[in-house]
Amino acid sequence: MNKWILYLLLCISTIGQAQTATNTTALTAIIGTIEQQFNVKFSYAVEDVASIAIEKPAIELTLEQTIAYLNSKVLLNFKALDNRYVTVSVLNKTFPVCGIVSDLDSQTSLPGASVRIDNSSNGTITAKNGAFTLDNVALDAKITISYIGYESRQFTANELFSAENNCRKIVLKPSKEELNQVLINVYLTPGLQKYIDGSTVLNTKKFGILPGLVDPDVLQSIQALPGVESTNESIANINVRGGTNDQNLMLWDNIKMYHSGHFFGLISAYNPNVTNKVTVSKNGTSAAYSDGVSSTINMSTNDHIGTTISGGAGVNLISADAFVEIPLAKNLELDISARRSVTDLINTPTFTNYYQRSFQDTEINADTADKNTTSDFYFYDFTAKLLFDLNDKHSFRANIIGINNALNYAEYSNADQSESKVSQLSQKNIGYGGSWKGQWTDVFSTELVTYFSRYNIDATDYRVPTDQLLTEANEVLETGTKLNAYYKANSSLSLLLGYQVNETGMLNQTTVSAPSYSSTKKDVLLNHAVFAEAEYNKNNTYLRLGARLNYFKKFDKLLVEPRINIRQQVSKQFALKLEGEFKNQTATQIIDFEDDFLGVEKRRWVLVNNEDIPIATSKQSSFGIEFKQNKLNIELTGFYKIVDGITASNQGFYNNFQYKNAHGSYTAKGVEFLANKTARRYSTWISYTYSTNDYEFDSFTPSTFPNNVDIRHSASLGFNYDILDNLKISVGGIWRNGQPYTRPVEGNETVQNGNNTLVNYDAPNSENLDDFMRLDASFSYNFNFSPAIKATLRGGIINITNEDNVINRYYKVDPNDNSNTIAVNNKSLGMTPNVSFRVNF
Repeated sequence: MNKWILYLLLCISTIGQAQTATNTTALTAIIGTIEQQFNVKFSYAVEDVASIAIEKPAIELTLEQTIAYLNSKVLLNFKALDNRYVTVSVLNKTFPVCGIVSDLDSQTSLPGASVRIDNSSNGTITAKNGAFTLDNVALDAKITISYIGYESRQFTANELFSAENNCRKIVLKPSKEELNQVLINVYLTPGLQKYIDGSTVLNTKKFGILPGLVDPDVLQSIQALPGVESTNESIANINVRGGTNDQNLMLWDNIKMYHSGHFFGLISAYNPNVTNKVTVSKNGTSAAYSDGVSSTINMSTNDHIGTTISGGAGVNLISADAFVEIPLAKNLELDISARRSVTDLINTPTFTNYYQRSFQDTEINADTADKNTTSDFYFYDFTAKLLFDLNDKHSFRANIIGINNALNYAEYSNADQSESKVSQLSQKNIGYGGSWKGQWTDVFSTELVTYFSRYNIDATDYRVPTDQLLTEANEVLETGTKLNAYYKANSSLSLLLGYQVNETGMLNQTTVSAPSYSSTKKDVLLNHAVFAEAEYNKNNTYLRLGARLNYFKKFDKLLVEPRINIRQQVSKQFALKLEGEFKNQTATQIIDFEDDFLGVEKRRWVLVNNEDIPIATSKQSSFGIEFKQNKLNIELTGFYKIVDGITASNQGFYNNFQYKNAHGSYTAKGVEFLANKTARRYSTWISYTYSTNDYEFDSFTPSTFPNNVDIRHSASLGFNYDILDNLKISVGGIWRNGQPYTRPVEGNETVQNGNNTLVNYDAPNSENLDDFMRLDASFSYNFNFSPAIKATLRGGIINITNEDNVINRYYKVDPNDNSNTIAVNNKSLGMTPNVSFRVNF
């Protein structure tokens, strides 16, 4: 009989461990009760039982049954010496604990959840089925279990111990923010998510794998999405629904950035191992954001203060990096990171391909019979962030980011090896920011953000024989402050009211020493904005309505920008989506063919003047249908977009309009399709975009012609497969039409203009390059040096089949025959391998 009673008690104990321990009592109190009930005396060390709490026995028990119950609940040995004394001793100083972590609502397992012992480097992550085991855990240890998008939970080691080796079932509750926003938890690959407002979010800590990538590079990753292209394979030239790269608003921890790429656009300038979360919006943007008439790319770093030091380091065939998160106190933490190229120390096949791709068709890569050249190129970036929580209601953040690219170049005469030319190019962006979040009541909160951003590109070109020094500079200085006030009217409706002020200054300067020449142009613009927004999310309806009023003091101009974002679930499988926005942009990049930076960087930032460079404005609408069933997601979206106020000088024309000044517009319209099927071990997708994109410049003849990035058909597909829990592969391909170009008039290829011979171009953008095709693949292998030290080995190959893709074509006059022209073809990357190795702790 006693055996059955004990079995019943153990069952009750096991069931109780599967729930949150809300009715526990201190073990010392329970011992006191037992001593009085049975007139016995317990002998124990206070420190062994002081931190332990358990549930009281549910039914009346004998002394023998009570001791058996206690032995089943805690890692202590209760032993009756006689009917008067009971001794209590520690079985082991350390012992194993285990658990199975799952989602509260769906009960699905949560692989990759973090399990850490507080104030210790010991920890692990959950396996594919959500299970974990920790060995050698101290009796008084506290264990924190966390997962991105979920509220963390803390347990004592005793709560996770089971005498019957039955691992406790632990459920995590989605955080309120994520619960309201996440629509698709795994979008193409783990770490990519789709939010209910249509934006795409990359969580780099959970990132799986994408074809060809060895890091979760956000500016590379988003190119897997329909409607996002890079016609020249450059991160510095991402085209979202037909826009140019300067029409993408880049924010890093609320700091506006004016530079996006290392290696002149082939590598993201933002360390993916520090940038925890990236949100990409193509349309229907919140009224809190302006600029970026094509898209908003909002990057953020760690915002939570940890309990232990954590970090990581890694190296690939291009760069090495390290980061560390250091809790200085319970409410204070310092996060720092640094990354630097290794290409000036070691030559790799990856570097060679990137170098040739970046510097083709420039002086840097042009050895000739009468000279040879040398060059030294490197880049680095760094970040630092201070996190301070005054209390549960108020938090302060301060951060800095620095980005630098440097190139040194020299020419030597082959006749006597004397130095004939020395050139230098430096490209930098540094930003400082701070924020204060205050939760004043349960329903009212504020966020105050301020930042300073500085972008510089400086070049010097010294001609030794003539003692001529040429210097060129482009500088951007911007300060901004924004105040957001949030009011939670109820569980379904929230309101936002805000104010923002920005002051932007830009400098363009050119000087020559012999003959003496100097040109300097400075512009400053002040912009005030107020905005309001309402967000409603209940049952099957999501609605966000907002408006932004922008006032430009210099031009005494007011722009009103409405925003709308609606999603209606019409059945369990189908939903309709409507988005629309008006936006403006006051800074743009012009392309200067005559006065470029060493032939490498031709773009300069300039401010609008409301005359020959007007404020760019966009109007965009899109409508789509979504289908979701059994982890199959299908999206079909049609869009229409007009951007007015673009200039000929920021389009980079290689035609008869190359050196003309004019402003006009472009109209992009099309359809985007994406189908994505995910399962336990694989994810596969196919995306397709059909679009037309045409310029309209009233002062040109013809006035309407195809856009430089008019890609009518574009498709991508991919397949990810988990061979093992720790071994993953990814294969994918891209195909699209070749971009438009302009050929010379056949039989009359050049024309004389005074003493100059120019290419006589035919109708603008009337021809297309051959189709672009590329196949990429990558793998990822995870292993542990210890429970607290994780390692990842990744490898990838871009363009496996070594396709000879031409990504741009223009013409120049043949120096040996002024009546003919020479075609200049810019090529994409050939077959390019890369390998990375990372260690995180």
